[in-house]
Amino acid sequence: MERLSDDVLHGWLREDAPHGDLSTRALGIGTAPAQLQFRARQALRVALVEEAARLFELCGGSAEVHRPSGADAQAGDLLLSAAGAAAGLLLAWKVAQTGMEVASGIAGETARILGLLRAAGHPQPLACTRKTPPGGRALAVRAVLAGGGVMHRLGLSESLLVFPEHRLFLSPEVLPARLAGLRVAQPEKRLVVEVGDEAEALALAAAGAEVLQLERFTPDALRRLKRALQARGLQPLLAPAGGVTAANAVAYAEAGADFLVSSAPYHAPPADVQVRFTPG
Repeated sequence: MERLSDDVLHGWLREDAPHGDLSTRALGIGTAPAQLQFRARQALRVALVEEAARLFELCGGSAEVHRPSGADAQAGDLLLSAAGAAAGLLLAWKVAQTGMEVASGIAGETARILGLLRAAGHPQPLACTRKTPPGGRALAVRAVLAGGGVMHRLGLSESLLVFPEHRLFLSPEVLPARLAGLRVAQPEKRLVVEVGDEAEALALAAAGAEVLQLERFTPDALRRLKRALQARGLQPLLAPAGGVTAANAVAYAEAGADFLVSSAPYHAPPADVQVRFTPG
């Protein structure tokens, strides 16, 4: 997993301290030598630790990663250490800690859902959506990958997903031709269509949809749809979305989903990372 760019990290620092650290400057302690450690307060899946280390480097310090992103850590494990002038460590501290805590929470929930699937013998991927806070996409992607998941869509520019809201502007008569036109215009992209019920799913599969994103289908509804598609000789991939969580992921996999689409990891509580400063 490639670390986020320095431009992104500088942006995080500017947001938090656009004119520097007033408290440290006013106290006159900026040149004092300092060290710090990040440790896990709980079992967690580590994420964004490389970015945290780089934040300290960008603020003039040195840093060492002790548990990389994607690794599991237990309570008390050392994740990162840094040294340098107090001004730099204090400037990067909260940005680095908060970023790691949020990302590790997302990574941990992603890993938990996948762990439940694998324990039940299901290989389906967990694809996380683009429903991230504005400006938070880069962090979310890093976190999902650290948890073992994949991204469903990185944004509107890189994939074809036809929503019911798109279809409002197309009559049923012209829709099949427009879908076929999409496949001609973007031949390297899979044609994904979101559907809300079985009749819509069957019609759009017959019109050429390669992936059906099943909005708010229950596992039983997914199972019935799969049988109906097979009876018609249709084989689009089936991806339940909307309400997919750790509580029902296995049920969707057992019903025949090809992969699961979820935003649930983004709502996980942040992990708890302890930060300890020492002078010298």
